[in-house]
Amino acid sequence: MTVFLSILGVIGVSASGPIMAATAAPVLAIAFWRNLLGAVLMGGPAAVCKRAEFAALTRADCRRLAIAAAALALHFACFITALKLTSVAAATALVCLQVAWIALFDALLGSRTQGTVVAGLAVAFVGVVIITGFDLSLSREALLGDILALAGGALAGIYQMAGAAARRTLSTGTYTTLCYGACAVILLGMCAVTNQPIIGFTPAAWAGILAVTLLAQIMGHSVFNHLLAVMSPLVVSMIILLEIPGAAILAAVFLGEKLPAGTYGGLALILVGLAVVIRGQQRRRSRRRTLGQEGIAAPPPVLGGE
Repeated sequence: MTVFLSILGVIGVSASGPIMAATAAPVLAIAFWRNLLGAVLMGGPAAVCKRAEFAALTRADCRRLAIAAAALALHFACFITALKLTSVAAATALVCLQVAWIALFDALLGSRTQGTVVAGLAVAFVGVVIITGFDLSLSREALLGDILALAGGALAGIYQMAGAAARRTLSTGTYTTLCYGACAVILLGMCAVTNQPIIGFTPAAWAGILAVTLLAQIMGHSVFNHLLAVMSPLVVSMIILLEIPGAAILAAVFLGEKLPAGTYGGLALILVGLAVVIRGQQRRRSRRRTLGQEGIAAPPPVLGGE
C-alpha cells in the first residue's frame, strides 16, 4: 500500500508545475484556492469522524500547524512565481531540492548523517543535474525564477519537517484540514496586501485551479502528508524527487516544452539514490531493534530516522 500511495503522490505532484504554469490566474490566487478547496474537501470527512481530535488540540499541535502552514504558504508563493519566470523543469528541479535542505536542517539540529544517506543523496543529485542541468539562464527573469524556486525548496523542507512532527499526534484528515485552512488564510492576506484578485477568472483558469486542487493538493500533498506518519521527512522528500522527471514529461506533452535529453537516465539515478537511502535506513532500524533486544543502549537516531 505504501508503494501504491507513493506512486499516486508522485503522479499528483508531477502535475502541479505544468498545470499551474498553464493557468491564467494570479500566483497567490492559485495557491489560495487550491488550499481552501483542499481544506474543504479534506475537512468534510474529518469534521464527522475526528471531532474529538479537533477538540483535543494542544498548544504544541497548534505551534507545529502554524509553522507548517506559514512555510507552505510562502513555498507556494515562491514556487508558482518561479513557474511563471523560468521553465517548469528548472523550477521543479530546484524546489525538489527540499531533500537537501532537510539534510542541512537536520545536521544543524545535531542529527548525525549516515554514510548511506549521503551516498544516496549524491546519486540522486547527479540524476537531477542530468535531467535539467538546472537550466540556469543568464536572463534576469529566469535567474529570479531559479532563486525563488530554490527558496521554495527550503520552505518545503520546513513544511515537511513541521508536518512530520504534527503527524505524530494528528491524523491525516485533521492535519491537512487545519494546515491547508490556515495556509489559505495566510494566502488570502497576501492577496489583499499585493492587490491580487481571487475572483473574475476565465472558465479555463477555474478549470486549472480545480485540476491542481484535485491532482496536486489532494492526490499529491495529502498522500505525502499521510506517508509522513510512516516515513521520515527525508525519505518522503527523496520520493518527491521523482516529480522532476514526471513534471518534465508532462510539460513536454501538454505545454510543448522540450523534454531534457537525460530524463530517463536521470530518473534511473534518482531511483537508485532513493533505494540506497531507504535500504540504509532499514539496516539502521534493524540494528537499533537488535541492540534494544539485547539490552544495549542504541546510538542516537541518524538523519531521517523514525
